[in-house]
Amino acid sequence: MRSLFAFPNPVNEYAARITAGLVVLLALVTAVSGSGWGLLAIAAGFWLRVLFGPRISPLALLSVKVIAPRLGRTKLVPGPPKRFAQGIGAGMSTLALALFVAGAQPAAWTVLGILVVAASLEAFAGLCLGCRAFALLQSRGLIPEDVCEACNNISLRRS
Repeated sequence: MRSLFAFPNPVNEYAARITAGLVVLLALVTAVSGSGWGLLAIAAGFWLRVLFGPRISPLALLSVKVIAPRLGRTKLVPGPPKRFAQGIGAGMSTLALALFVAGAQPAAWTVLGILVVAASLEAFAGLCLGCRAFALLQSRGLIPEDVCEACNNISLRRS
């Protein structure tokens, strides 16, 4: 059962950035079309990635299996902060969907806009806000060090 919910560690930074770029694209199409179905697809994608890693999510599979290998670049980074970031995306996209369903469309689009900004920073600048939050929480002792030893010990990090 544990392997069903496994998340890769380490993670290819470039595949993660590609996935974030695809989220941005899907979110922009969703916002322009005003589609609740698009919000559902975004939320479902985040939940699939946070629960199962890239094995089931269509966007992650496209990134990991098709686009990233064609780029031929790999930069390995710790997986736990990326999973944490996916969890934040799952929460935000679910909130946007719930607001949309409740009839609070302006609030839903605002939350989606915040998600687009965060995903854009990851995709285009390599700045993972969720990873930064993970590091802050870990430095404060709110996330145990053994969750991500490579996050605390530079000698354990792979490049």
